[in-house]
Order: sequence, then C-alpha cells, then structure tokens
Amino acid sequence: MKSRRTDIKRLTMAAMLCALAYLVMVLIKIPVVLFLSYEPKDVIIALGGFIWGPSMALWVSVAVSFVEMVTVSSTGYIGLIMNILSTCSFACTAALIYKKKRTLSGALIGLFVGSILMTALMLGWNYLITPMYMNIPREAVAALLLPAFLPFNLIKAMLNSVFTFLLYGPVINALRNTGFIDKSKEQSSASRKPKYLLIAACALVTVACVLGILLLNGTI
Repeated sequence: MKSRRTDIKRLTMAAMLCALAYLVMVLIKIPVVLFLSYEPKDVIIALGGFIWGPSMALWVSVAVSFVEMVTVSSTGYIGLIMNILSTCSFACTAALIYKKKRTLSGALIGLFVGSILMTALMLGWNYLITPMYMNIPREAVAALLLPAFLPFNLIKAMLNSVFTFLLYGPVINALRNTGFIDKSKEQSSASRKPKYLLIAACALVTVACVLGILLLNGTI
C-alpha cells in the first residue's frame, strides 16, 4: 500500500512538472539572438530530476517536448529531438551527478557538467542539423557557431543553473510541508539555504547573462 501511494505521488508530480514546464515554455520566451529564445522550462525539469532522480527528468523532458511539437512548434521531429537532447543533457546529467553525491558541491558540479555538456552537444547539433531544416549553407551555420550559438547556449545554461540552484531549497521545503515528500528525506546540504557568497555569485551571473542577452539582440 505504501509503495502504491508513493507511485501515485510520483505520477502526480510528473504530471504537475509536465504541465508547469509546458506553461513556462509557452508564456516565457526571451529573444536572445537570431531565432533563438530563452525559456526556463529546463529549470522545472532539472528541479524534478534533483528531487526524484534523473529518470523523472528524462520522462518529463520527453513528454513536454512531444506536446510542444504537436501544439506550438514548427520544427517537427527535428525540434523534438533537439529539445530532448538539450534538456536531458543538462537536467539528467546534473540530476545523475547529484544523485551520486547529494551535497552542495555535488549539486554545483552536476549543474556545471550539465551546462558544459549541453553547450557542446547543441553546438554539434546545430552544425549538423540546422542547414537541413533552414535550407542554408553549412558554411553560414559554421560562421554563426561562435558569435551566436555558443553565447546563446552558455547564457541558457548559466541561467538554468542559477535558477535551479536558488529554487531547489524553497521547492524542497514546500514539498515537505505539503506532504509530497517525506520530511526525513532530502536533508542534504544542497537543500539548505545557500550561503550569501553563493547568492551574490548567482546574482552576478544573472546580471552578466542579462547584459549578454541585451548585447546579442542589439539592445545595447
């Protein structure tokens, strides 16, 4: 009976994460450069992965990407694959490392490695696939890798990491208080209130990302 209740809770949270990630994706789109926009759905999925494991992040990513493809996306199955690869390389990697090392340093290492992997993977994916569905020469895409695709993916990764790190503690506490997770679980140092130095670092990274976005889209 206890196992069944746990499964129901996980299924309920998976559905809630899917709905919230999709809603965030639809409502929040910040143009950065060219056709690329930042949307914080990966933050929701990464939080789910940190709390319930990398498998949760994987299934939520697939579900949200599929719904996005059939509702609001115009890139078809290529966009579906791109979304899954991008989100899973960040969220699943970070969640997997944190699962192995449930400490503050484990969370930071997971977010860092996930960010690097996502950035590298998306550079390769854009180089290989973008010419096919945009009907432009590969040389033109290659010329955009460093001035456009690289900074976009770095900014996306840094913002996702900062928001995931800052939101994790409050989300965990809220879930404990509402009974969605056992109060005896998730007591690792990563769920404690971040140190002021880390909060200041997150603020600086956020400001740098905002300035980078304004610079890339020609606002400044």
